[in-house]
Amino acid sequence: MNKYVLAIDQGTTSSRAIIFNEKAKAIAKSQMELSLQAPHSGWVEQNPLEIWETVIAVIKDVVNDSDISFADINAIGITNQRETTILWDKHTGSPLYNAIVWQSRQSSSICDEMVKKGYRDIIQDKTGLLINPYFSASKIKWIFDNVPGTFEKAQKEEVLFGTVDSYIMWKLTNGKVHATDYTNASRTMLFNIRTLEWDDELLELFNIPKSILPTVKTSSEIYGYANIGNNEIPIAAVIGDQQAALFGQCCFDAGDIKNTYGTGCFMLMNTKNKIVKSKHGLLTTIAWGFDGVEYALEGSVFVAGSAIQWLRDSMRMFEKSIDVEKYSDRANGSDGVYFVPAFVGLGAPYWDNDARGATFGLTRGTKKEHFINATVESIAYQSRDVMEAMIAESDIQIHSLAVDGGASGNNYLMQFQANILDCKIIRPECLETTALGAAYLAGLAVGIWKNKEELRRLHGVEQVFVSNMNNKKREDLYNGWKKAVEATRVFKR
Repeated sequence: MNKYVLAIDQGTTSSRAIIFNEKAKAIAKSQMELSLQAPHSGWVEQNPLEIWETVIAVIKDVVNDSDISFADINAIGITNQRETTILWDKHTGSPLYNAIVWQSRQSSSICDEMVKKGYRDIIQDKTGLLINPYFSASKIKWIFDNVPGTFEKAQKEEVLFGTVDSYIMWKLTNGKVHATDYTNASRTMLFNIRTLEWDDELLELFNIPKSILPTVKTSSEIYGYANIGNNEIPIAAVIGDQQAALFGQCCFDAGDIKNTYGTGCFMLMNTKNKIVKSKHGLLTTIAWGFDGVEYALEGSVFVAGSAIQWLRDSMRMFEKSIDVEKYSDRANGSDGVYFVPAFVGLGAPYWDNDARGATFGLTRGTKKEHFINATVESIAYQSRDVMEAMIAESDIQIHSLAVDGGASGNNYLMQFQANILDCKIIRPECLETTALGAAYLAGLAVGIWKNKEELRRLHGVEQVFVSNMNNKKREDLYNGWKKAVEATRVFKR
């Protein structure tokens, strides 16, 4: 009999469901876009009920679009936007506030206060993270401080917290499972990545009751059973989206590195069992819990694909994101234009919460095509910023980079990325490596695949991009980008 895994990929701008067969081929896909709310400058929120409704809708759609039934699905793997914070009523399941998205800066003052009190080193030592509103802890505290009654309910053990994976799993199991995995827990700023436990000292610093937290498990095991279509299907994997992509790219060896081009841009390097404390603005995070716990270094770019979405929706420069490459082909580069998409500050290696977007180099001859290209190129420049930090941190010269995510399908971006990094860009046959990673881990848990070596044999490459730019031009372009970033950081509104 054929075997199938349903991967749920709940991202920032859409929810997706993909069914993979035992050969790791996607046989059906469904996707629904999600709305984002920005009630104030720098704030980003979502409706948890909309997240849930889109997840259920794509699950039903993908099965309807395939030739199989729910009874044919052997396991479910869940991967998700990380850090996004949801609090809900333990008894009714009703959200107590909007989901505060990982991009949101609304808890910046809480983080500033933590830095002033001198907690930077203790938090980095325990969690591998920098104090930043990016992570869940300050978002939880913000809800407690700003939504009347929530903290009192939490003290009475009537509130549950979860990143999106926990919320989805709780809903899929009708409230029977309140859990998460090591990777998602490691992004909360409350989890000790050395002891692999929720840290009492950190909970006390943020004044967060331990009772609201989910149970932490490995990334590949049966968590419980989803009740869908009168069937009970094992939920056999949970993993944060960027770690899922690392696993889906088969980056199983120390020094293996991938970059995911999604809403943001996330570069991860596998460091195996070594916890590397960053001195260059990177994060130390758990890569996955499978055959033991492995670690990774991560550089996070907050705005990548969402800048393209902004050009489409807010600037109305084109109707469909897929049209970007057509405009790129009409112009030779960006004609000296630089765009720094710091809509919600700058991530690694700058970690500047107060920076905001800016454009430089405009002339009377600047065209729409140049501005579009500058936006696309900003994704590659930000990735080089992170790559430079990776090289400094690891002392490893990187010769190839595995890529995935929606924007990695843009040939202009991939060629420019190869040019500006001067390394091979390796694009896989399956760009849905985030979902694939979750599927792999679920399949491993239920015996569809035996081990990592079997997964390597399934992994295929679609195209390799190599640099066609001379070193002088490469460095001139990158130096221009660094000047633009410097000027952007000077201006604060």
